[in-house]
Amino acid sequence: MSWQNAELPSLNQTNTSAKSGFSDFVQKPVEIYVFVDPLCPECWSLEPYIKKLSIEFGRFFTIRPIISGHLNTLNKDKFDKPKRLKDIWDKTAKRTGMSCDGDLWIDNPVSSPWIASLAIKAAELQGKKAGKLFLRKVQENLFLQKRNISDEEVLFTIANEVNLDLQEFKNDLYSASAKKAFQCDLKLTQEMEVDYIPTIVFFNQVVEEQGIKISGLYPYDIYVKVLKQMLQKDPSPGNKPELEEFMAFYGVVGNKEISVVYDWTLAQTDKEMKKLQLKQKVEKIPVKYGSFWKYIKD
Repeated sequence: MSWQNAELPSLNQTNTSAKSGFSDFVQKPVEIYVFVDPLCPECWSLEPYIKKLSIEFGRFFTIRPIISGHLNTLNKDKFDKPKRLKDIWDKTAKRTGMSCDGDLWIDNPVSSPWIASLAIKAAELQGKKAGKLFLRKVQENLFLQKRNISDEEVLFTIANEVNLDLQEFKNDLYSASAKKAFQCDLKLTQEMEVDYIPTIVFFNQVVEEQGIKISGLYPYDIYVKVLKQMLQKDPSPGNKPELEEFMAFYGVVGNKEISVVYDWTLAQTDKEMKKLQLKQKVEKIPVKYGSFWKYIKD
């Protein structure tokens, strides 16, 4: 594999997202590597844009999350780390619209970040889809509910929520297979010279050419432009699902994610979600910044 850094205009906006599309039945021409750290608030801010990309163009690509991140930085600056991380999270939430409650680092800090990464790889041993669902739930528990995602009981609860085989997950958590998979992700991060999280790399599986690497967060149009460049064509975006169908598929979604996917203002999104709330289709989740909603299953 080879790749190149994308030549991008100077951009100040910070918008993006992450989850696989609605269909995974055929070989798709593009594979997207998404390098993330489960504790990174900017990776969480990527979610709205990957959702939209998956809905509009998911028929052309598959997503492969790579669990990386600068885990060593979390072990430095012990004295001021909690307050520093709290400030970073709160500023990121205000800037991006994706709530992440920095109070976690004061009230319930994550003690061993590597365990959460290992758990994601253990979940992936039960399938790619299981791994992606588990990663998303880890992020929800961390950023919205302020849970210590290095606590085994929290991880077991998440495994139950995404319908993993719990005993298998417990067996795999510290297994050689999970550790090897995590080491492979870290090695890939190093080999591809990923020095900033999040980073997205687009590969064309059909045409032998370089991949394109995008480090950091960019507006949605940039990701579409790169995807079309990899496809060497200009396809039209697919139809978007009805809002209730979207909620049923994803389960827990933020106003920012809905606004990005449907090209609505936050005020319009709030109005539409309140309609679903009145129909008792969703319930509002109390969070520090913005609004998040949970779909109510029949």
